[in-house]
Amino acid sequence: MTEETLAAQIVILNGAPRSGKSSIAKAIQDQFDGPWMNLGVDAYNAMTPERYLPGIGLRPGGERPDLENIVPFLYAALYESIAVHVGLGLNVVADFGHHDFYSQPLGILADCARRLEGFPVLFVGVHCPLDLVMQRREIRMPGREGLYERGSAEDPIPDAVQRWQEHVHQPGIYDLQLDTSLLTPLECAEAIRQRLDLGIPQPSAFERIAEAR
Repeated sequence: MTEETLAAQIVILNGAPRSGKSSIAKAIQDQFDGPWMNLGVDAYNAMTPERYLPGIGLRPGGERPDLENIVPFLYAALYESIAVHVGLGLNVVADFGHHDFYSQPLGILADCARRLEGFPVLFVGVHCPLDLVMQRREIRMPGREGLYERGSAEDPIPDAVQRWQEHVHQPGIYDLQLDTSLLTPLECAEAIRQRLDLGIPQPSAFERIAEAR
């Protein structure tokens, strides 16, 4: 690797839908020095054929076993792409909702961690209380109509939303954890910048996850 390559960094944001990950990624792109490429779930699903959606955004619960055979390959290809970008000196920020609650365990997160072995990865847990998640799901966003399940008087917190909250932070091994009910996207980005300036903890979260596979 060249000195330029070694300077490139990876920030992986992990959390439930509407927890604030995309806003943090945007703040990183706007505020951090150098090119930060966003290779998260939204960008990747925009490239995914419609019949295979929600692709890597497949929610917990084992509801679409017909799609599960391709999801590990989609994740593998995306993480290999992250490695290529960083290998060429481009910083990467990517937001995901990693979980292993499929119809059967797929071990995707551990495989992804292995694919970035030797690269500097800051793995960030993005937390948000359920009441705020539900408020954000009520906000209508152009191009995302019908994407986020909303509550009702009979079912204020849908089962799918609850499952995300229960499973997205397992095993809960992170280098940094942020609560978007307490911090703005800019404040979250600044906390990430400070953690990067201090250096990624050793062993990193991804190293520990890969070893536990």
